[in-house]
Parts: sequence; C-alpha cells; structure tokens
Amino acid sequence: MSKRIALGADHAGFELKQVVADWLRKEGYELSDYGTDSTEPCDYPDFAQAVGEALAAKKADLGIVVCGSGVGASVAVNKVPGARGALCHDTFSARQGREDDDTNVLCMGARVIGPSLALEVLKAFVNAEFSKADRHVRRLNKVMAIEKKYMNNPVRG
Repeated sequence: MSKRIALGADHAGFELKQVVADWLRKEGYELSDYGTDSTEPCDYPDFAQAVGEALAAKKADLGIVVCGSGVGASVAVNKVPGARGALCHDTFSARQGREDDDTNVLCMGARVIGPSLALEVLKAFVNAEFSKADRHVRRLNKVMAIEKKYMNNPVRG
C-alpha cells in the first residue's frame, strides 16, 4: 500500500481537501499538504503542479488534487512528466484507473462530489494497485512513450 501522499487544492477545493486530509491522517498515511490553506481565491495550477512535482521527485507515492470541477486540476497535473492524473467521481473509475492505467493522482471536483462519496472514491483509489498485467504494462509504456516524445520535441504550429 502506498503510504506517502501529496495533497493540493485551490480555494474551491479547500474544504473537501480538509475532509480528505483528516481521513488520510486517521488512516496513517504520511501526508504532504501543498495548499491552499483557506477559501481565499487562488489558482489551481499552482497546487496541481506542486503535487505533480512531488510525485516526479519521489517525495510521494500518490497524489490528490481538488478544485471546483476537478477538470482544471486534472489538466494541470498531467502536464508534469510522470504524473498520471485521473478525474474520478465514482469508485469504479478510481479503482480501475489505478489497476489498469497505473494512475497516480486522483483529481476530484468539490462542486461535483460530496464529502461522503469523495471518501469512498478516495478509498477505492488508495487501496487499488497497478495489476502489472502484460496488456496494461504495454499500454502504459505507450503512454509514457508519447510523454517522452513530446517532452523532447514539442509540437509547433
């Protein structure tokens, strides 16, 4: 089980981030909180980037980012090489994303999902493990090859 978790949220996700953080601490996870620390307006890319960089630097095993819809945080965290964020508001996607796609960042929208369901989604995510089935490893390698290609040769218009 992954025990080190990087957590971040913007102002819209702050209250749900607190619920998530409380549950993670209670369950014994080592938590790194990358903010924000209030409901004062701020920008989701800052916190998503910090969570993604924590994963890339191997300071965390998994990440969680929360914004209003979850979409912006998902887009932003996926710009960090090595971060594989999944926007999940149901337990099946959270579990399946970890097992089949080796996702390492759970993205949620606080204006979309309530605290009770968010905790169920979180549990499904943190308790799942990548299956390492041949077909999933093959697909993951293809995803990482795409990432590597565009890191070295950005598309130019």
